[in-house]
Amino acid sequence: MDSRSSEQVARAPLPSSATTGLKIVIVGGFGVGKTTMVRSVSEIRPLSTEETLTRAGAGVDDARGVETKSTTTVAFDFGRISLNEELVLYLFGAPGQERFWFVWDRLFTGTLGAVVMVDRRRLADSWYAIDRLEHHGMPFIVAHNQFGGPAHSLDQIRDALDLGADVPLVACDARQRESSKSVLITLVNHLHALSTARQVTS
Repeated sequence: MDSRSSEQVARAPLPSSATTGLKIVIVGGFGVGKTTMVRSVSEIRPLSTEETLTRAGAGVDDARGVETKSTTTVAFDFGRISLNEELVLYLFGAPGQERFWFVWDRLFTGTLGAVVMVDRRRLADSWYAIDRLEHHGMPFIVAHNQFGGPAHSLDQIRDALDLGADVPLVACDARQRESSKSVLITLVNHLHALSTARQVTS
């Protein structure tokens, strides 16, 4: 677990050398670990809009595979991480439940890239996220959040999601800061590679 105190996280200043800020959105199904990733990696105290699940959501929200989940994001999560002295990422974790998907298009405004979080127990929940990102023409990578249990290879997950070879797919543990940071670095490297390729062909 991250050893930083809550006071250290809350007071982390934005480096004076920061010159580039990128907006990143983390999307995926209900209970896949989006809020957990923002919390684990953010250098500031994250803004969270989690609320307690109530009986009113029974029969509306599909909780199969995440029956022990007691809270849910109803708007978005927000955090920040400096990858180096110049590059800062602003992280927005999107709500996963279908009834909140209307928020996604607003969150996509000004976003340069996205992370699609997937859970092997609920892979089908990722199809909507991938479809919306492709509709917007937004570059993305896929991160398999490992919760334990029977292992699935990345090749199996790639096949199940019908991902093209050009879409990076990585394994992670959203609870661990370095693992979550590695996911974000993979996305930034992917965005840089796409930008370089466009410059070469233009």
